[in-house]
Amino acid sequence: MKPLQIAIIGAGHLGRIHTKLLQQVDGVEVVAVSDPFEQARETIKQQFDVPTYADYRDCIPKIDAAVVAAPTDLHAEIATALLKAGKHVLAEKPLAANGPDARRLAAIANAKKLTLQVGHVERFNPAFTALEDLAVDVKYVEAVRASRFPGRCLDVGVVMDLMIHDLDLVLSLTDAPIRSVHASGVSVISDHEDMAETRIEFECGLVANLKASRLSPTPARAMQVFGPNGFADIDFGTPQLSKVCANDRVIDRQFDLEDEIENPLGCADEIFSGPLQCVTQELEPRNAILDELHDFVISVQSGISPTVNGDAGARAVTVADQILDSIAKRQWYEEAGRSEIGAHATVRERIESASRRVHQGRKAA
Repeated sequence: MKPLQIAIIGAGHLGRIHTKLLQQVDGVEVVAVSDPFEQARETIKQQFDVPTYADYRDCIPKIDAAVVAAPTDLHAEIATALLKAGKHVLAEKPLAANGPDARRLAAIANAKKLTLQVGHVERFNPAFTALEDLAVDVKYVEAVRASRFPGRCLDVGVVMDLMIHDLDLVLSLTDAPIRSVHASGVSVISDHEDMAETRIEFECGLVANLKASRLSPTPARAMQVFGPNGFADIDFGTPQLSKVCANDRVIDRQFDLEDEIENPLGCADEIFSGPLQCVTQELEPRNAILDELHDFVISVQSGISPTVNGDAGARAVTVADQILDSIAKRQWYEEAGRSEIGAHATVRERIESASRRVHQGRKAA
């Protein structure tokens, strides 16, 4: 069978990773890499000896599928052209810069029966895939995702760049409609929000609190999941999964602490050796991007929907739009002026001047 002919659109950091890893996937041939910048094309030629093109449209007649790793604001244009030409697409996250564009891409792929996969790579993280029954009927999720300032992906803020990973994971746990979204965010050094937090409530009762920052001195990729079957603490970076599972008496609300334990005030060890069982799973690290690429190729070859299809990607972008809208309307003072609303709000008083004012007030008293 002829190898699947694939192009990489975008020769930046992720584009180079996809080019390298796709050369390890059986049944695939990387026949083109496209990037408008000559230096990026030269780097690809030197590292991978693959034909390069300045205009992605020149690749289309030569390929069966493509990986879109261009800037987010170009995803809709590029993926639309590829899908309309009958090509399968793996688009890096987020699927598009806004919900309407993302939904249009999903609709085109569905109408033409093409694979449209979105690069939400944490779906392939072994710490998440190991959740199993703890991912059923989840009622509360808390997640933190933080990185040092990346110096790239600055065409979007931290919601679309980092938080959307956890947003996609939460959405994969429920099909329920969203009841409410409340969020706040702050632009510190870029044109978009660099730090953000949101609380999302679903009609099924699930509540998710998500935080993201790209100005953190300490990287973090962690999530806690609570549900009827127990609690899970996920470290995506290690990767590691810690589970706390309750016995039937706790689940059925038949457990009385005073009756069961002689010393309720000093019961920490007894709790985790009886009614609650704690297990930590050390998981073998895997190359999640490579697994994602295998999933894409299998989907194209078999016609089976990928793990993260266009509809899932569009849903994540649509909710991200709601979060960004809430951030834009965030009022930082009770009676706020126009410059005191949203991620770019100006503060009325800096910390040092506020401290000085309080100190002087105390002295006067």
